[in-house]
Amino acid sequence: MNDVVNIAAYKFVPLDDLKELRRRLRKRCVRWGLMGTILISTEGINLFVAGSRNAIDKLLAELRSIPGLADIPIKESFSDDQPFNRMLVRIKQEIIAFGVEGIEPGARTSPKLAARELKQWLDEGRPVTLLDTRNDYEVKLGTFRNAVPIGVGHFRDFPTAVQQLPAEMKEQPVVMFCTGGIRCEKAGPFMEREGFKQIFQLDGGILKYFEECGGDHYEGDCFVFDQRVALDPQLRETDAELCFACQEPLTVEDQQSPKYIPSQSCPYCYKEPEERLNITIEQRHAAIRAATTPLPGSLPYENKRPIKVPQRFDGFEFIEFLCSCLPHVRRDQWLEVFDAGYMVNADGPVLPNRIVRAGERFHHVLPGMIEPKVNADIQILFEDKSIIVVNKPAPLPIHPCGQFNRNTLMHIMAEAYRPERPRVAHRLDSNTTGIVVMSRTRHMAGLLQPQFERREVDKAYMVRVHGHPAEDHFRCDAPISVENGAVGVRTIEPDGLDSITEFSTLARLEDGTSLVEARPITGRTNQIRLHLWHLDLPVVGDPLYLPNQQVGPKQTLSLTDPPLCLHAWRITFTHPLSGERVHFEAPLPNWAKDFAAVDNTVAH
Repeated sequence: MNDVVNIAAYKFVPLDDLKELRRRLRKRCVRWGLMGTILISTEGINLFVAGSRNAIDKLLAELRSIPGLADIPIKESFSDDQPFNRMLVRIKQEIIAFGVEGIEPGARTSPKLAARELKQWLDEGRPVTLLDTRNDYEVKLGTFRNAVPIGVGHFRDFPTAVQQLPAEMKEQPVVMFCTGGIRCEKAGPFMEREGFKQIFQLDGGILKYFEECGGDHYEGDCFVFDQRVALDPQLRETDAELCFACQEPLTVEDQQSPKYIPSQSCPYCYKEPEERLNITIEQRHAAIRAATTPLPGSLPYENKRPIKVPQRFDGFEFIEFLCSCLPHVRRDQWLEVFDAGYMVNADGPVLPNRIVRAGERFHHVLPGMIEPKVNADIQILFEDKSIIVVNKPAPLPIHPCGQFNRNTLMHIMAEAYRPERPRVAHRLDSNTTGIVVMSRTRHMAGLLQPQFERREVDKAYMVRVHGHPAEDHFRCDAPISVENGAVGVRTIEPDGLDSITEFSTLARLEDGTSLVEARPITGRTNQIRLHLWHLDLPVVGDPLYLPNQQVGPKQTLSLTDPPLCLHAWRITFTHPLSGERVHFEAPLPNWAKDFAAVDNTVAH
């Protein structure tokens, strides 16, 4: 149907009162239903606008009424649809960005060569260099036969590119061209200033050549800066597309490539899945570094610890509830918190003798809190749209607890993935390194976490223990206490929860330690450490479960302490989106890697 008229025009002419001119042009274009872009500056006007024949004629009459624009040359083409999304009228320093002082096309340009005259030169085989001044991505869709592309990604790079041209070109006739001619208005005088002696510019550019000469001596299409993407020599819209991801123009042949995935990639930006993942991981690591430099808990802040009253403490005095629920904190310490007004609810500070009810929420305010330092060297092993697999360093708590709130895996990952809030699917101790699987949405968490509860996940840990196991394969099913015992830790308890861990001895080392693979069948708190401790094979570096059935004074290691030699090494589970079984493995830490050659099983 070709009902939409498209016009392209420019002219270098002094313009003033730009704000009023912008207001007037925008008001009229909107009233007439036009869309496109008009750029105005003190050096002139440059425009691409489309609309009905009547509206375009009104705009042309308006433009020609402006002093200096009565003879502005217009190039027309037609389309079935409106190629622009909106109407913009902007004031710019330059109507075509070049950035070189002293180039004034309104005062002087290089000699112009009419389209028909260039065709005649080419028909005659006249020796001439055709210089394409457009950007590389424009040239891909088409150019004159045997033309020399200047080789730039932006017109501002043109002066640098000119310096790379062969010196002999300075003595040869050079006809430069671009889409509509405007770039050559500045490029020509610049090249003359650089010593090129026979410079011509194609008057009206490729579009004018198409209009008057068709496609003779031209191969392909002409890129245009609107939704049509490209025009053929008959000034008709072609089937070229722009890549959604990289904005490269794509020919029909490009669109046949298996690397062209609409809205995702094209042959120019496609990357193999592994390469894409590596790029994504690099970006994530940069985000993690930004979120942990400095450590988020290293600066003083007011931390409000939530406290929710369980059903079994309904009707207790507040102080009695706290002492019963959190026995590791002394009564006099809690009273100091109340006296300072640091136990609050929505209405403000509360008293220690207040009767609490099940479900009530309070906050323990910790002013000026600075958290202990942690190891924030979190490594992303894998991610897709539904899950993230990380190699957690140590010491680093996963969840807020005790002295830690911001210096935790959950807080750091939320900052690095903002606005997402990745959810942890299972637990690792602060001191344990290795694989942690996270879901990226609540829905994916609902598909992933139940697999751990149903024991459908296969996990393997690398452990270094004191002593040499008597057997190559052994098992422990000692039950583990439901809650922390009198010393504030989980213990082996006859009436505790069923707990099963299977072990394989990988290497017995000369220093009296051994490398062991642990496969927890159940998932109790501290299960592997407790079972090995129970078997008189305590984990090397464990600050809590010490040799000779002793219990240590602290639970969380500091950065300067020797590491806990417990590493979440391998994991296999069902991917929540694809439904396929997937396997991940975390690199071995130094305490295991140093001995990897001892046994081929460890190395591979």
